[in-house]
Amino acid sequence: MKAVILAGGLGTRLSEETALRPKPMVEIGGKPILWHIMKMYSAHGVNDFIICCGYKGYVIKEYFANYFLHMSDVTFDMRENRMHVHERRAEPWQVTLVDTGDESMTGGRLKRVAEHVKNETEFCFTYGDGVSDVDISASIAFHRSHGKQATLTAALPPGRFGALDMHEGQVRSFKEKPKGDGAMINGGFFVLNPSVLSHLKDDSTVWEQEPLMQLAAEGQLMAFQHEGFWQPMDTLRDKHHLEELWASGKAPWKRWD
Repeated sequence: MKAVILAGGLGTRLSEETALRPKPMVEIGGKPILWHIMKMYSAHGVNDFIICCGYKGYVIKEYFANYFLHMSDVTFDMRENRMHVHERRAEPWQVTLVDTGDESMTGGRLKRVAEHVKNETEFCFTYGDGVSDVDISASIAFHRSHGKQATLTAALPPGRFGALDMHEGQVRSFKEKPKGDGAMINGGFFVLNPSVLSHLKDDSTVWEQEPLMQLAAEGQLMAFQHEGFWQPMDTLRDKHHLEELWASGKAPWKRWD
């Protein structure tokens, strides 16, 4: 099964990190968040990736061009101009990097890679800037069970601020950050049939607007409800939060050995 990952946006709200690299290449624990997302899918047996590049896409291409060297122990014999690999630790991934344009919208990027997924029974589709402990295998099974064209993962947004427990003006305690207001949002991690590609017009198509709205109106959009961990990396504050979770050794999205 293939997974399409959006990795071409500007990441303007994370400009401290994205001036020199695309947002999906911003690192968490020394690895790009794109790597974390791919590891999430790989833990569920999805190892064939289509990466929609755009802004500074060459950074992503260079990363994967050198990935084998980064992940392996090697000896370089300079006299003989040879390289000997001692231990191979690279993942069993097939990664296709497609330039989908600097200015393309989310739906436009998906349309640009249509040739790579049009003959699939179904495929995964997600954003390159968020992690979760969502059960991807279960979402795929759910998609196959209902027979509709599209499934999105409905997630609870993370709380931004702690809450006060008060009574008659007196603060009694502090509560952990509540998850939003109880309403679920589009958390990405889609499972789609290739038939959804017909809803994509051109580079200006925003996947979250007309295509999803049309699918919903036609009764072809289902929600896989996920009440666990879900965290986008929209701001520097989000990045620091993810870094802290990773450093703790208890990152909720890490479901691989």
